[in-house]
Amino acid sequence: MIILKNAQQLDKMRAAGRLLHDIMQRLREVIKAGETTAAIDAFAEEQIRRHKAIPSFLNYRGYPKSICTSLDDEVVHGIPSDAVVLQEGSILSVDCGLILDGWQADSAFTVPIGQVSADKLELIRVTEACFFEGARAAIDGNRIGDIGHAVQALAESHGLGVVRDLTGHGIGRSMHEDPSVPNFGTAGHGARLRAGMTIAIEPMITLGGWRVMEMDDGWTIKTMDGSACAHYEHTIAVTPDGPEVLTLPGFRFDGGQA
Repeated sequence: MIILKNAQQLDKMRAAGRLLHDIMQRLREVIKAGETTAAIDAFAEEQIRRHKAIPSFLNYRGYPKSICTSLDDEVVHGIPSDAVVLQEGSILSVDCGLILDGWQADSAFTVPIGQVSADKLELIRVTEACFFEGARAAIDGNRIGDIGHAVQALAESHGLGVVRDLTGHGIGRSMHEDPSVPNFGTAGHGARLRAGMTIAIEPMITLGGWRVMEMDDGWTIKTMDGSACAHYEHTIAVTPDGPEVLTLPGFRFDGGQA
């Protein structure tokens, strides 16, 4: 069941989104070669709790940490560890969520560690562009397939792979609500978008194929062919004036439309 949010509830989600945006900006500043992913996780949890919020991911369905840290060919759900030391030349995807006053926000980014190859930099750039292309389609009256089609078309125009086994999702009081938001699809198909819907759009784009596999830890997802993957995500509200990016305060699409 898709849950529409009223004006007061959207204000709560905006507040959660603003806080998560601020924390994600601080996380970008501590990511560097020689740092462990466990230290980044500890920093994120401290920042979240300092602002009287709750880490969404910690103990969610048994997940043991407050953020996900996924390196190179890891797509999502990499578990922070003292044993994982960031090395120059890698790319790191960080996924983080929090609960503020009962409402969720969810966001992810991928960054280079020091100097990285040109193809990895392009992968990060295109993955972010795929998010904005998909978000532009999050217009009242459009369909979920319009979002996925926009993401897929842009990624594949650059010769990149679009992960199909993992999707974005509705979000609100719960981290995962209806509907699922795939990063591929057919325009004009799927659930109708309506004002008051809140969704997380999160392209996961690879330098190779789209097939993935789960590791023995029961969480980490890697590309089947070992190719690098980037991940970029924001929480979106569908409004009568166009899509609003709740975890990117101040950002507006031109004219509020796609």
